[in-house]
Amino acid sequence: MRNIWTVCRKELGSYFVSPVAYLLLTMFGLIFGFFFWNALGVFVVEGMEMQLRGEAFPMNVNEQIIRPLLSNVSVVGLFFIPMITMRLFAEEKRSGTIELLATSPVRDIEVILGKWFAALILYTCLLLFTALNFTFLFLYGNPDWKPLAVGYLGLLLQGGLLLAVGTFISTLTRNQIIAGAATFGICLLLWVLAWVSDYNSAAWATTLAYLSVISHFDSFARGVLASKDAVFYLSGIFLGLFATARSMESLRWRS
Repeated sequence: MRNIWTVCRKELGSYFVSPVAYLLLTMFGLIFGFFFWNALGVFVVEGMEMQLRGEAFPMNVNEQIIRPLLSNVSVVGLFFIPMITMRLFAEEKRSGTIELLATSPVRDIEVILGKWFAALILYTCLLLFTALNFTFLFLYGNPDWKPLAVGYLGLLLQGGLLLAVGTFISTLTRNQIIAGAATFGICLLLWVLAWVSDYNSAAWATTLAYLSVISHFDSFARGVLASKDAVFYLSGIFLGLFATARSMESLRWRS
């Protein structure tokens, strides 16, 4: 555990010593801030129009603001996760330190978990930046916090899976741009697989739709903690890190 934490701290330090972490935090915060401002504006205008029409239909903050915004965060994460993971191992290979890492007394799984945890912590910081916007809803409104908490858990699990995929891809190349582009392509593919079920109900289409990361986020966005969806994300994280371990093993044998 000590080795994992040591690797994690080193990787986090490399994020925050360089402008990478600050740029990601700033851009993620600005993009989500615009989404939040826009969603809140639409909510207020709709409420005023309903009052002018004399309609008494209750406005739901969770359904009309929080749930769509959580889906927006999930989409924005597709663009930022490759930026987090593309340097994890690709930079080590480019600088030539991967040989030292592969032949060090630290076990492969400790290196992999340390780097993955560092990426997950940075992604969690991005999510916390978005949570600051929701504090205004609690200051001036009365939303239900439980669906919001479940939604953030879903974002964290989904992000963990995609980060594991990006970690594996980063072991395959020494070029960070290639690693980032490939990670984005795979993450986007895992997202759009759900579209197949919109026009085809065959078994293969259902299977592809089940493999989509967004299919398993819908329940979290509604505030429903479904065990099958949590198991899917955890299984994906395990498979991604397992593939990374096998890739690291091949690097160790070649070193």
